[in-house]
Amino acid sequence: MRLSGRTFLGTITLGAGLALTAGCVSIKDHRGYYADAALITSIQPGIDNQQSVEKTLGRPTFTSQFGTPSWYYVATNTAQSPFGRPQTTEQSILKVNFDAAGNVSKVDLTGNEKVVRLSPDGDKTPTLGRERSFFEDLFGNIGAVGAAGAGAPRQPGT
Repeated sequence: MRLSGRTFLGTITLGAGLALTAGCVSIKDHRGYYADAALITSIQPGIDNQQSVEKTLGRPTFTSQFGTPSWYYVATNTAQSPFGRPQTTEQSILKVNFDAAGNVSKVDLTGNEKVVRLSPDGDKTPTLGRERSFFEDLFGNIGAVGAAGAGAPRQPGT
């Protein structure tokens, strides 16, 4: 069976087109805790304690170090377009507060409304001091390192 030039060219073009479009698929990723609504609603203030919360939800993502004892369960969904940076599409934070006895006092579930987007101003961080050029940084120590008396040993009796 022999392919004509036109059929062969069509097959090559179709293969190249499929290869190019396969690289244009968005990558989706989930990181952190899988928030199950039934499990979250089963945690009741005044009834559950730290042990029952850990058995129900698992170990927390992180715990508070100061103030009221709190456990945080963080989940983040991201999507990345080809040749782009990952963008957060959804985020949820479950905060479980405990009293001094280790019983649940409050359960709070928040999402993207608490996330703050920061836009840094410019590419450089402003610093105090004088502006130095590349060459001043490169050659700035010439003459300062071998200054008179800087590396000379002391003579006894001086």
